[in-house]
Amino acid sequence: MAEPMVRIPDAKVVLSTASVYPESTATAFEIAARLGYDGVEVMVWTDPVSQDIEALRRLSDYHQVPIHAVHAPCLLITQRVWSTDPWVKLQRAQAAAEKLGASTVVVHPPFRWQRQYARDFVSGIWRMANETDVRFAVENMYPWRYRDREMLAYAPDWDVTKEDYRHFTIDLSHTATSRTDTLAMLDRMGDRLGHVHLADGKGSAKDEHLVPGRGNQPCAELLERLARTGFDGHVVIEVNTRRAMSAAEREADLAEALAFTRLHLASAASSGVRGS
Repeated sequence: MAEPMVRIPDAKVVLSTASVYPESTATAFEIAARLGYDGVEVMVWTDPVSQDIEALRRLSDYHQVPIHAVHAPCLLITQRVWSTDPWVKLQRAQAAAEKLGASTVVVHPPFRWQRQYARDFVSGIWRMANETDVRFAVENMYPWRYRDREMLAYAPDWDVTKEDYRHFTIDLSHTATSRTDTLAMLDRMGDRLGHVHLADGKGSAKDEHLVPGRGNQPCAELLERLARTGFDGHVVIEVNTRRAMSAAEREADLAEALAFTRLHLASAASSGVRGS
């Protein structure tokens, strides 16, 4: 028997522009190019560049870094970005993805107070998905906690596997915060898993987005399973570097996250491939 050969999976390892906050969207492209990421996911937020398709195209062309995904402006701080109408936000995210060559739009389930949007969300996402080749990958969230109190902030549910969506995003910081069995959620998503937000967490009430390997989430096991099953979507590094004391420290964290991800994707791929 020959020694196992290393087979690199088709999954792209992508940097979320949110991972460089409070630095700019432009900085994320620079770092992604310098460290050798396969592309970026653009978090559309209050940075004007993140909202400007032509500016994003210029950054992508200049740095030779493709845009693989667009994260729609679903956060509390982005309630007025690209309109106050959540369906308009998704339409603009779809248009941006199509123009930029991105295959995926990441979207959160609605907040519970967005009653009409929440009521129509599942059917509306299916309707939009049927009108484009872009994937709408709905992301798992978590209950909001304060001391001993828990508030269900998302509708129809923070656990998106309870609804019928064509594609899912699994976020491992969110599974930590919700104290969910990550691999069981992965099983429930099955072949509808289209996108991964890779980060870590320790089960805090805060959404921690630690560098993979620094928390208690099964980051390595998840990556190895993705490689064994031939996952060909995107693995997006979405970590919190706000506490980095310098640009060099931030870049070191993002280099560590990239190395961790590629190591576990490649090690799993190689373990099942043997020559004769």
